[in-house]
Amino acid sequence: MRLVFMGSPDFAVPSLNALADAHDIIAVYSQPPRAAGRGMTQKPTAVATAAMDRDIACHWPLSLKEPEIQAQLASHQADAFIVVAYGLLLPQAVLDIPRFGCINGHASLLPRWRGAAPIQRAIEAGDSQTGVCAMQMEMGLDTGPVLHQRTTPITLEDTAKSLHDRLADLTAEILVETCEKIEAGIAEARPQTEAGTIYAAKIRKEEMILSPAEEAAILRRKIHAFSPFPGAVFMLADGSRLKLLTARLSEQNSKSPAGSFLGLGPSDGLMIATGNGLLEITQLQPAGKKPMQPKEFLNGRNWQIGQIIGEEL
Repeated sequence: MRLVFMGSPDFAVPSLNALADAHDIIAVYSQPPRAAGRGMTQKPTAVATAAMDRDIACHWPLSLKEPEIQAQLASHQADAFIVVAYGLLLPQAVLDIPRFGCINGHASLLPRWRGAAPIQRAIEAGDSQTGVCAMQMEMGLDTGPVLHQRTTPITLEDTAKSLHDRLADLTAEILVETCEKIEAGIAEARPQTEAGTIYAAKIRKEEMILSPAEEAAILRRKIHAFSPFPGAVFMLADGSRLKLLTARLSEQNSKSPAGSFLGLGPSDGLMIATGNGLLEITQLQPAGKKPMQPKEFLNGRNWQIGQIIGEEL
């Protein structure tokens, strides 16, 4: 098939590579380069870099609404546009261009978790499984009929990073399989129902600040949902911020006030009393430093057992 690929972040790179190995990708569209690093140099997106490594023509328009851009898209004479985390709105005029329409790889089991942050919201909600969908795009937000899907469990050890990487690979697999079905004329579109629809809202800055007064189980889910980005943070009593990367629930009991430091736990994690239960922080990152183990973090800190180290919000 002749394909145009649209995507921007790391999540979309496995899909680009898998489709390029199986089909003819005639052009790639991605978000424009942005300033990054200490020198604030213009850096292409992960997808743009991967496309250039494969010598595939890459374009990064600011919008797809301009007539000249739409004419350029039509000139590719593509069978389908494949869209994975592109970040730009596709107007109806663009959706209508390719022969088989536009197909989106989405990181949830639609209609659950439509929207911007499906991976993080699934972990935060305590879902036992999630997955990916290949969806026929329409103007609604992730409302189009589903062509193919694959599920995967969410384990207690999963973070947004580990689940992101697994779903990126699954998205690549189902998009290749979907293109094969379309090419063979056997693709079946299953309309979404509105029952069970949940929106995965973009993560707000204020959500990153955790209060030890919350339940340990809720805190653990939030820590893993926001790890490593944008990051869940405890505000320490001394005014500094402590980024929490992984945690586990402790089977121990304590009547200590929420935010109390209770030493190291069975996994050598930082034991914190919460509003309900004990939380063992197993990896953390102080402000301005690299991720580290709790033992390393505690070196030079004269914290006493029972000391309130976290602010209740």
